[in-house]
Amino acid sequence: MQIKNSCVVVTGAAHGIGKGLAEKFAQMGAAHVICADIDLVGAEATAIEIGGTAKHVDVASEDSIAALVDCVETEIAPITLFCANAGILTRGGFEVSNDDWQRIWDINVMSHVWTARHLVPRMLERGGGYILNTASAAGLLNQIGAAPYGVTKHAAVGFSEWLAITYGDQGIGVSVLCPQAVRSEMTRGLENSVASVDGLLEPEDVATACAEAIEAGKFLVLPHPKVESYMQAKTADYDRWITGMQKLRDRFDNT
Repeated sequence: MQIKNSCVVVTGAAHGIGKGLAEKFAQMGAAHVICADIDLVGAEATAIEIGGTAKHVDVASEDSIAALVDCVETEIAPITLFCANAGILTRGGFEVSNDDWQRIWDINVMSHVWTARHLVPRMLERGGGYILNTASAAGLLNQIGAAPYGVTKHAAVGFSEWLAITYGDQGIGVSVLCPQAVRSEMTRGLENSVASVDGLLEPEDVATACAEAIEAGKFLVLPHPKVESYMQAKTADYDRWITGMQKLRDRFDNT
């Protein structure tokens, strides 16, 4: 997959990782960078900055995602790379309301399903394409103090794996982004929380890691390299890993 001269869609492009991705792809010579967000004003600001195109999308709605895909494919160009990046953080555990559980499920998981449903058949018909799903290190490990986030990010990783298994040898490239804390609206005020234990990365650093992984066809994108060793420790001794996570929980007092 070559980003130069491609048509790229980035959701959540108004801020944070999404904005960083849009900027990076424009720098790399993408022919079209579509900056999509529920915050249309923010998306327009990013688009103006990079010479891209702004579109409104509410990733909690399948109809909105379908409309975005159809609009880009009809009015601009066939989508080469779709970065399903928008997501939310909901803190708490089983006491979180059903409505809040459903909302984070729709945004963090079903948005990836809906994107694939409306885009993968088109990509298959023309011989290929690429999807980058933003998950989190929480999808490989977990998230202290935020069960809805940890659960939905696990599901996002699982769906990305399924996409790669099912369509990876049919021309559909898949990468899943699993960073720890990245400077963004989501992490504002959480700079000293457990998610930042290995440092707070800048969006441009994460975007560079994504671009390199996409062009190399690498599935797992880990901008924080320590996440890989944490994964290995988890699978090597699950009980010990859980004990270690309990100690980490106590250290940060559920912050």
